[in-house]
Amino acid sequence: MAPPVDPGIRKRVLRVIFVSLLLDLISFTFILPLFPKLLEFYRNAEAPVDAAQPQSRTLLSAVLGYLNAYKAAFSRPIDSRYDIVLLGGALGSLFSAHSAIRSLLQAVASPVIGHLSDKHGRRTALLASMAGNILSVLLWVMAVDFRTFLASRIVGGLSEGNVQLATAIATDISDVNSRGSTMALIGACFSVAFTFGPALGAWFSSIATVAANPFATAAGVSLFLIVTETVYLYFALPETLPSMTRANGAASAGNDEAKAAPLKAQRTNSHFLLNFVHLAFLLFFSGMEFSLPFMTYDLFGYSSAKNGRLLGYVGLVASILQGGVTRRLPPLLSVRIGVLACLAAFLLLARISTVSGLYLAATCLATTSATVVTGLNALSSFEASENERGGKLGVLRSWGQLGRGLGPVLFTSVYWWAGRETAYAMGALGIAGVATLVLFGLKTPPGSVKHGVGAKTLKAERKEL
Repeated sequence: MAPPVDPGIRKRVLRVIFVSLLLDLISFTFILPLFPKLLEFYRNAEAPVDAAQPQSRTLLSAVLGYLNAYKAAFSRPIDSRYDIVLLGGALGSLFSAHSAIRSLLQAVASPVIGHLSDKHGRRTALLASMAGNILSVLLWVMAVDFRTFLASRIVGGLSEGNVQLATAIATDISDVNSRGSTMALIGACFSVAFTFGPALGAWFSSIATVAANPFATAAGVSLFLIVTETVYLYFALPETLPSMTRANGAASAGNDEAKAAPLKAQRTNSHFLLNFVHLAFLLFFSGMEFSLPFMTYDLFGYSSAKNGRLLGYVGLVASILQGGVTRRLPPLLSVRIGVLACLAAFLLLARISTVSGLYLAATCLATTSATVVTGLNALSSFEASENERGGKLGVLRSWGQLGRGLGPVLFTSVYWWAGRETAYAMGALGIAGVATLVLFGLKTPPGSVKHGVGAKTLKAERKEL
């Protein structure tokens, strides 16, 4: 059995994870409320709808040509204003991860990044990932045309490994009793980022600095945050891979016992079932999540600023739940609550006609954001021994990213063709199937339920930052 992690090292690493992941996710969420206007800008510049304007042969005009052919395959006429919705869904599927970013590419890259971190160390893999992230955002800063913007999404999709590596690091420094609350810390980073990131992105996008790229200011601030994160990780993050830390300790102390092979994890849930639940959940959830700015744009005429405030509200509620509720719940119970909240959100979005109804659905969405993925990561970590965590968590993320990749384009296709009510009703039916698997198929791993956790323990966990 591996020796316990020194409390001082654990506290230090948790602080580094929290700060770096917060910088990373705030940078990432800048673009979320901008997608409708951003895509509209590139379409107007390279493939204008007005036939009187000169038509150019560009990558975007070719993509829209394929979309028009796809649209013509349907028997009912579809208004061209929905082209932005479907184009956004296609981009979200091909090049996106949380709420539509670089998903299909991450489905390929995540297992590779995870296995490399198991072999070469978490720190090395994370710094290599950050180099790719810097290049990705730099391309966005220079994206005066759609082709360059597309390149930035591709590079980012192949290199993004921050979240899965932060999850592996958090698992490395946690025992079975503290793992759930440590995973909740990572979820809290998402929630805080969604509270401030979209609103900041919308605000920075209103500051014009480069005429050829009106979003250059937001992209430049995003680049600054990513570079700052990389420098901070280089100087502050120690290696946490147990086999490396144990080997270093054995070499310095001459302790043969420290070189012993780690014990295998006791299996409770199959990795296939966990991976499938992750895929199925994100297939429907990501479609709803990605369609939200387009739905508000269509239904209420929301601007980027109003979409930023809506996403900020989701982040605020989710962060409150992460800090006060999710970290105290067993992972499986957390997943079950989140999936049921997701079902409620789908049903509400199918019927709403008022802003108050929209924010009620957003509250359910925030509950889902605060619980499901965090809980599934924790459940998967219980099924993996320490020398395979990076790989197993990478595969879990890969299946999830496949769902995230397919969800936006499939959901926006249904929304585009059949309308909001049908799209969200079909999503509710799919999530009902996921809820059945979660309620009756998954089991609680030994050690994931805290017994006799008192106020002192909870207070100590809160002080770790």
